[in-house]
Amino acid sequence: MPAPHTTDTDQPRPDLGARPAPTAQRPLLGQTVLLVEDSRFASEAVRLLALRSGARIRRADCMASAERHLLTYRPGVAIVDLGLPDGSGLDLIARLARATQRPNVLLATSGQAPDAVEAEAMAAGADGFLPKPVESLAVFQQAILRHLPHDLRPRGLRVIGSESVEPDRLALSEDLIHADRLLSDERVSPRFVAEFLTGLARTGHDAVLLAETQGLAARTMDELRPVLRRLIAERLDDRRVV
Repeated sequence: MPAPHTTDTDQPRPDLGARPAPTAQRPLLGQTVLLVEDSRFASEAVRLLALRSGARIRRADCMASAERHLLTYRPGVAIVDLGLPDGSGLDLIARLARATQRPNVLLATSGQAPDAVEAEAMAAGADGFLPKPVESLAVFQQAILRHLPHDLRPRGLRVIGSESVEPDRLALSEDLIHADRLLSDERVSPRFVAEFLTGLARTGHDAVLLAETQGLAARTMDELRPVLRRLIAERLDDRRVV
């Protein structure tokens, strides 16, 4: 997708306002995080982590939505999922890495195995990589703080806690319904849906689903769609029983 044209008078503005000073307890005060992520469950986890860190968060669920956000403001932190329904997160990372008003911190995230995608994300221009599930407050904060300019970090010592977050499990059902809808969209490859379910399995700690989705690479496109529908239907039925 070509980058939207802007002029000197309509450049995205830093999302500053009256920036509060970060503290040891809320080290990301004053930061706005743009999360580009199509999974509701993964988004909810990052939302909880950002709020507990003092940051504001805005979400885009696809490339097009992210571009609309970037026309109106410049986030201090951008976290981009590599698998998006309308394009590769690698392309968005590469554009943001080259932008005149680059985010201070640019992170990639994915539910795919890190050894398969992390190197590509770093080559595209990401500062770091957050493998899913993103649940640890300490890991989330450190991934951002290590790349923030020193004048935007909290002063003094900071306690590194062991707190983690647990998103509302209802979001898992919403993601499964979303995946089922994607299978009916001829513009979306079944392989993308398989990768989406792999990420969902990692995020939701579903070892059985993870094993099944990781074994789909050898299937043809015609074979993938009915297999994916079965996997989605089984998990939706399980959640209705619960």
